[in-house]
Amino acid sequence: MPQIGWFEILIIVVLSILIIGPKDFPIMIRKIGGWIGSFKNYFNEMQKDFNDVSVDLDENDSLNKENPNLNKNIKEDE
Repeated sequence: MPQIGWFEILIIVVLSILIIGPKDFPIMIRKIGGWIGSFKNYFNEMQKDFNDVSVDLDENDSLNKENPNLNKNIKEDE
């Protein structure tokens, strides 16, 4: 995986200032930061949901192992 050093970041910033302009550059940085923040929040929420489902499945699996008759009674009721 390629690595980006400080010199490359400096070149990107200087080119961005020249292309976008010094007036609009802080506005663009704020917008990009907001997008990155919303992506992080979205993926953190997704990860939390997956972890919650995983915990629920683990609890259900452990209950089934502890009480095998519980499954049998539920199937008979249906």
